Amino acid sequence: MKYRAITYLLLMYTGSMYAQTPASKPTNSAAHKSAQPAGAKPGLSIDQVINPVAVEQIEKTLSSDAMQGRATFTPGIEKAADYIEAQFRQAGLKTLTGGASYRQPFTMLATKPISASATIDGQTLGADRIVVVSAATQVKVDDHSGFEKAYIKAGAAFGMEVLKNIKAKKNTLVLVDSSFEKSFPRLARFTRQQFKSDNTIVFLLTSADPATWSITAEQEVTEQKLANVVGILPGKSKKDEYVIFSGHYDHLGIGKPDAKGDSIYNGANDDASGTTAVIMLARYFAKKKNNERTLVFATFTAEEIGEFGSEYFSNQFDPSKVMAMFNIEMIGTESKWGTNSAYITGYERTDMGKILEKNLTGSGFTFHPDPYPQENLFYRSDNATLAKQGVPAHTISTSKMDSEKYYHTAGDEIGTLDMKNMAAIIRSIAISSKSIVDGKDTPSRVDTQQLR
Repeated sequence: MKYRAITYLLLMYTGSMYAQTPASKPTNSAAHKSAQPAGAKPGLSIDQVINPVAVEQIEKTLSSDAMQGRATFTPGIEKAADYIEAQFRQAGLKTLTGGASYRQPFTMLATKPISASATIDGQTLGADRIVVVSAATQVKVDDHSGFEKAYIKAGAAFGMEVLKNIKAKKNTLVLVDSSFEKSFPRLARFTRQQFKSDNTIVFLLTSADPATWSITAEQEVTEQKLANVVGILPGKSKKDEYVIFSGHYDHLGIGKPDAKGDSIYNGANDDASGTTAVIMLARYFAKKKNNERTLVFATFTAEEIGEFGSEYFSNQFDPSKVMAMFNIEMIGTESKWGTNSAYITGYERTDMGKILEKNLTGSGFTFHPDPYPQENLFYRSDNATLAKQGVPAHTISTSKMDSEKYYHTAGDEIGTLDMKNMAAIIRSIAISSKSIVDGKDTPSRVDTQQLR
């Protein structure tokens, strides 16, 4: 949820989601000690599948030093993908395409600026005030090129506005107010990876609104391969209706050593915890073997650099056929309400939260509306692409936004997480999703007219 979506580099300026502090209180809910959903396979106890020991085994592997922080485009993330594939295969999931691999490959472009210059109303801007987002090696555009104008004004949420303009997929000249001078260099680093597109977006750092302008730029462009890891359980009676369980498996990799000399950003909570949940849910539903709707278990890459994995994944589906998305982000520590609780982003956007609460009646576990509405978390994680297409796609999290001690630090390690509470959260997701998985409940859709 870093929500993430917004990206790490831009969120350094705008403020990001996720704050968590270590927790060690065990869950004491009787319902979670022996819960067995109605209709479960005879003899199958949910605790037999989703328990602290099993959760810790997966979490420990994904957040180990051997994974080298799982940064995109590194050997560490390839090791993580191999492990997730093995878990999906062992659980008995089908592949998305019917082939041998659970990987969902896609291509991105990496760009390296060589030169750039701009002239606005006869005055020249230096290269440090120009950022070009384009798949072309040579860019030459001006006020006669049919570009739309957009503005990022002083006081705006810089990262959100940048992403909005990039994802609009229009030829656009974006005039960035000079008050963002300190954050503008981060924009240049952020846009070095992108999907291939026929559109060009030019960001200019200036307080002017030029009547005439021209930009020329040169850059190196190379293709880079990435892959989500996705498995499915075909539905019985409603195979063409999908319920998605997801999390992102990438993190930040290796960085500057901290005071203890630790340079590996293990990402135990962010988001090995969500990926662990996806694997555990895959095991559970695969053993039940009674899902009426098709279940999709997706782990995304490249969330930390712009949610590219989830964007690619989401655009492969007809949104009208996706009944619900449970995106899981940072559930390793207790929420602001303590154990046996979590929150749902965009709670008020659909009635999905109410359905989940109904299915948890008597369990001792509680889902709450997002307590941090000012952070716009609904738009800042891997649920966002489908939500913007009307899908009831929400993120479930426990992260405390006001006390995120280990977020994006080398201290985000398994020792800061509570395995008992984490197992209780995963069990609650499984139980609360039952009527949706069974095809008995269908959450209301997101009103896209209300999305900004």
